Amino acid sequence: MSFSSCIYSGFVTHRRFKPKRHFFSYKTFSLLIDLNEVENLEKKIKFFSYNKFNILSFYNVDHGPRDGSCLVKWTKKILAESKIDIGSGTIKLLCFPRIFGYVFNPLSIFYCYDKNLQLKAVLYEVKNTFNEQHTYVFPTSPSSNLILHKCDKKFYVSPFIEMKTFYNFRLLKPEKILNVFIKQGDDGGTLLTACQVGKKIEMSSKNLFLQFLIHPLMSFKVILAIHFEAFRLWSKGIKHVK
Repeated sequence: MSFSSCIYSGFVTHRRFKPKRHFFSYKTFSLLIDLNEVENLEKKIKFFSYNKFNILSFYNVDHGPRDGSCLVKWTKKILAESKIDIGSGTIKLLCFPRIFGYVFNPLSIFYCYDKNLQLKAVLYEVKNTFNEQHTYVFPTSPSSNLILHKCDKKFYVSPFIEMKTFYNFRLLKPEKILNVFIKQGDDGGTLLTACQVGKKIEMSSKNLFLQFLIHPLMSFKVILAIHFEAFRLWSKGIKHVK
């Protein structure tokens, strides 16, 4: 059985430009999950579960309203509030899976398609380490493979960046490759850039288990890396922002 869902294997990089330069990069794999077929993924992949503990798993409670309710209904409600209608279309969610029951997703992206498989909207779900999140909602142009969005920062993320900044999002539609590029800046120029790139891999038990073997503790690595890099920034004397 072939799935609309897939795996993207690649890496994430962060580059800070001021007040001091800082850089890090780490290898990751992400899942692009068609929310209409997540139950079938559980049935076909024995070490993957939906809303239940397993080696790899996906939980509704990690996204959207964070109450475990249906993510498709929640997404369509959020779209309707922004006057975006995808009808009976498909919603795909780019995220890290839980590994042994744990995950932290700094950024998850909802790709919202209409019934003709045209991308109509993108939701950027941003989380911080205080278990808070904010979702930025944007319509897209179905005629372009390149997605460009810009908005003011509305949510506290890094303890080393002031609130009065803005984001530039630049994405390619997720197909054979994944390319997500985010630039954060202020009136004085670029503060940092973050990029996630990956190569598409067919969703199967073999391919998913191989990614797990390559990145066995990835979800723990992500949160540890965030705190380690924060310590490095603090040690460089960068001002802490409450």
